[in-house]
Amino acid sequence: MEILGATLRVCVDDLEAAVPFYERLAGGRALRFERGGVQVAAIGCFLLMSGPEAELEVLRKVAATIAVKDVEETGQVLGELGARIIAGPVPTPVGRNLIAMHPDGSIYEYADRQA
Repeated sequence: MEILGATLRVCVDDLEAAVPFYERLAGGRALRFERGGVQVAAIGCFLLMSGPEAELEVLRKVAATIAVKDVEETGQVLGELGARIIAGPVPTPVGRNLIAMHPDGSIYEYADRQA
């Protein structure tokens, strides 16, 4: 399993107001998409999310998004280490992801860029 990096997840009330700040901070343009009624803007190492409170409540439980080379392999390694796969792997707008709970109870999203 190869970890390529991590993304900080930030829930915001007003995505349109938050994006310019994070674009300047990260020095890049936002990649925007929608997933499950939540508006998302990926900017550098930040993943901004805005939407219905019920959806954000679930998303806040995920500590970070970890980029990996291969989600399938990652799921296998996590399982061998005692983590519980909560969801996935499933397709995303840019690859695949899964959600896992580590043995200590922390929850992470693992994502790759493979179709």
